[in-house]
Formats: sequence, C-alpha cells, structure tokens
Amino acid sequence: MSVAAVSAAVVTAAGEEVEGIRLLVPAGYDLLWSAIVLVGIAIPFYKFVLPKFQAVLDERTAKIEGGIAKAESAQAEAAAQLAEYQQLLADARSEAARIREDARTEAGQIVAEARTRAQEEAARIAETAQRQIDAERQQAAVSLRTDVGTLATQLASKIVGESLEDEARRSRVVDRFLDELEASTTTSAGKGN
Repeated sequence: MSVAAVSAAVVTAAGEEVEGIRLLVPAGYDLLWSAIVLVGIAIPFYKFVLPKFQAVLDERTAKIEGGIAKAESAQAEAAAQLAEYQQLLADARSEAARIREDARTEAGQIVAEARTRAQEEAARIAETAQRQIDAERQQAAVSLRTDVGTLATQLASKIVGESLEDEARRSRVVDRFLDELEASTTTSAGKGN
C-alpha cells in the first residue's frame, strides 16, 4: 500500500483528514467503550480470578518455605548425626588403640610368666635329675663296695690262704683296698690333667 492509500483510509467518517498526534490517539467514544469493557473484565478478574491466583501463589510459597525449613532441619540433623558418627568413630579408634596396647602388655606379661615358669621348671627338672644322679651314684658306690669287697675277700683268701669270713676282718680289708683304689685313681687323675 502506498502512502496515499493510507492517508485516504485515515479519513474519518465525517470526511475530514486526521493529521499529527491525533493519528495515534483514538477517538473519545472508543476510549469510553474501551474503559467500560476494561472495567467489566477487571472487576470479575479482581474478585474471582486474582484471589485464586493469589491462593495458588501463597500455597506454593508456603510449600517452598516448608520445603526449605525441612531441608534446613534435615541438614542440621545430618550435620548432628555426622558429628555424632565422627565422635563415635574417634571413640572407637581410641578404644581399639587402648585394647591393642592392653593386649600387647598382657602378651608381654604372659610371655614373661611363661619364661619364668619354664626356667623354674627347667631348674626343678635339673635339680631332680641331679638328686637322682647322686642317689644312683651312691647306690652304685654301695653296690660296687659290696661287690668289690666280696671279690677282694675271696681273692685275699686265696692269696693269703686263710679264711676271711670274719666280718670285722673282711670289712677292714675291703676298706683298706678301697682307700688304696681311690688314692690311685686320684693320683692318676691328677697326672692326666
């Protein structure tokens, strides 16, 4: 459309031509009827629709604020539980360290007691063995003395040609023979060293 066509269309019903700012400003009767329609729509909108929108918005605001409050309380509870968990964990670690230390101490005591008992048992066994050896040595010496005495008496009886059945005489001969035997054993042991 050309400019001439637009200006022809702008001609009002009265036949006059509109120029300048009046071109953009509607006529008075249009303003009046537009205002009546606007008021007719605005009043029901303000009375019925806007309160429902406001209620929905208020409900959403309450839900959001409630959600935020719940989230904050949940976060605070989680932080408290985390702190409690960390405290329990620290307590458990210190308790475990204490138990390990007690176990090490107790193990050391058990080892020391076992070592002491083993040493005492070894000393007792050695003492018992020494007593048994001493008793067997005495028994062997008595048996040897009796056997040597009998053999010496028989040999001396054959050499001397007289009977040594008399107990006192036989005892003197055996003692003398054993003393000489011990003396010769001691002398030969002294030369060997």
